[in-house]
Parts: sequence; C-alpha cells; structure tokens
Amino acid sequence: MLHQKRILFAINSLAGGGAERVLATLLGGSEPWRARYDIHLALLDDEPRAYDVPEWVELHQLDARHKLLPSLTQLRALTRRILPDATLSFLTRANIANAWAMAGRRRPWLISERVNTSAHLGNAVAAKAMVRLVYPRATHVVAVSDGVVDDLAVHFGVARGRMSAIANPVDHQRIADLAAEPPAFIPAGRYIVAAGRLVPNKNFPLLLRAYAEAAPPERLVILGEGPERGALEALATSLGIADRVDMPGFVANPFAVVARAQAYAMPSNAEGFPNGLVEAMACGVPVVATNCASGPSEILADRPRDAIPSGIDVDAGALVPTDDVPAFAAALRRVLAEPRRSECGRGARERSLAYGVEQAAANYWARIEASLAVPPAEAEFKNIAASSPGVTS
Repeated sequence: MLHQKRILFAINSLAGGGAERVLATLLGGSEPWRARYDIHLALLDDEPRAYDVPEWVELHQLDARHKLLPSLTQLRALTRRILPDATLSFLTRANIANAWAMAGRRRPWLISERVNTSAHLGNAVAAKAMVRLVYPRATHVVAVSDGVVDDLAVHFGVARGRMSAIANPVDHQRIADLAAEPPAFIPAGRYIVAAGRLVPNKNFPLLLRAYAEAAPPERLVILGEGPERGALEALATSLGIADRVDMPGFVANPFAVVARAQAYAMPSNAEGFPNGLVEAMACGVPVVATNCASGPSEILADRPRDAIPSGIDVDAGALVPTDDVPAFAAALRRVLAEPRRSECGRGARERSLAYGVEQAAANYWARIEASLAVPPAEAEFKNIAASSPGVTS
C-alpha cells in the first residue's frame, strides 16, 4: 500500500445523528476507491458508536471529550504520525481541528458543512468568528445544499469558487429493509407522520396548528424527543387535538413507522439538508414541507428557495412558505386526497432516487481527487488554539 495516497476523514464521533450517519454511509459506499487510496477515519470523542464503517477503513479513536483544545492537539498529533495526503472533516469542531491539524503541511484539507451555519450557530458570536477565520482558508468546502453555499458566502466570507454542494446520500436498500420490519409504534388508525428533535427550529407548533385547521381523519404522529415536548403537548391540548396526536418519543427504527404513513410533514424553520424528508420520499410517502433555508426547494422543486415566493404543488407533494398555518393546512388536505396522495407517493419515490449512495460517494471522491491535483495555498492558523473553546458541534 506504499504507493497509495492516504486520505483521513474526521468527525466528532459516530454516536448518532445525521452527519454521523452520512459519513458512515459515504465510507460504506467508497469500496470502488479502496484500491486507490489508504482510507482512515479519526473520531475525536470516545463514545459508543451507533454506525459501523467498513473493516478496511483504519479507525483512530481519540478522546477530546467534546472540547475544542484537545480536538486540535490530538488531531494534529495524529496527522503528524500518519501524514495524510488529504483530509476531509464533518461538523464544525472537527472542521476547525482539521484546519489546525493541517496548518503548515502544504496538503489539501477539505471540510463539509452539514447545517445552515447562521441558523445553527444563532447568537454564538465566538463560534461564528471561528468559522469566519477557518472556513475561507479551506482547500474546499462541501456544503449539503446550494442554500448552505449561499449562507457561507454571504455571512462567512467563503469564496463561491471554493465551494460545491453535494447532497446527502440516501441508502435506499437499507431504508427498504428497515421499513419492512414491524413498527415499534402502531397508531390507532391511519396517520400523518413527522420526525425530528423537539426543538424550536423544527417548528412543530406550526404543524399542530395546521393539523387542527385541516382537521383530517388521519391521526398525527410526531417521532422524536427534545426540550419542547411539554410545550407541544400543552399546545395540542389547547387546540383540542390531544386525543388525536401521538408523540411516542425516540424510535430506533423510524422507517417502519414512516413507510406506513399517509403523508410526511416537515414544518421546519431551518435545515441544512433535510435527511428525514428525502428518507420519507424513499419510502414512497408523499410530503408537505416548508420552503425553509435550506434544501427543500432544491429537493422538491429543483429550484433555489428565493425562486419560489409562495407555495407550490410538486410531484412529491407540496412546498409551502415557512410559518404559514393556512397554507400548510391547505396543502395537507390536497396531498391527502386521492388519487393525488398515491400519485405523490410515486413521485416522491422517483425523486428520491437522485440521492443515491453511489452518486454521492462519487461526487465526494471527485472533489477529493481534484484537491489532490492542485497544491493548496499555504495557510496558517496561529490563533485557533487561543480562540473560543465553545465550538462543540
């Protein structure tokens, strides 16, 4: 293997979550590149792993304990030891550690931004300053959607020529296998399903209000757990729909529940790339989604968000403005009505095929190989270790 170039991937952990699942899926789809590259993976935090990676990926377990400074020092020590020809990191803390680890090495280092950064970091001034320092200096930034590219260009000074959008992969076979399993939760009748952490950005209050206004015969099932549970339960009671809303919490295999739903609802205010939306589409379930930043308009309408000023019907279902209760309610009624519901289910499945594992892996490896072909400009990051330790995600 001495002739092979060594590629190091890095992420906080494989303890669960969308970015972790995406990286594990990408590595699983990287078999065609195994003969050409010596592939390594660094995990910054020593946590139980929710996802497996191929046995031919050399795993390096670090122990940064969710802290920035140990992430910087431990990943730099690893790169000095294994001397990667290129690196690619996922998630903000790993991205910053990647920059520090590769500083002065004159080798390409790439980062992958999984979220709409402005929305994700909110009022975290120090973390945003760190991103502005590091991201523009990366050899290349891979974003999960054109909306994330726009956000990084406008708010964080990353040159558009140093970025590309590569959508998250969807493992259709794995989803089909899991969807065929008996569901862990069985609602008392036909139902609409939504899924996600119960946090403000997911805007489940919008969904509850739209469901109450639409008043469909189907029940509403919201999969997930989070700090907003109490407020959501209280809102359902005040709307008089508590007896028709199920909130079973975290479900280890959501696909078995999603695949049996009449429709999938996504009321979010912000997304990086809505994995759950595409996964529901892969199950052949019609969808109603908000046109939030970022991703839904690209997935459902193949158009930028600002090109859709109001709600539209699409082959997979409907796309509606954010925080618009009447529009969401009307879209639910339209999508649930036959024969449109069945037609949208078929359209959703067809559209989801554009997000296969093979295509996503090929896109990532094409970007890595392009960076290897052009020596990157030298960049130093002397101030990173002294900057805010508050970046943990």
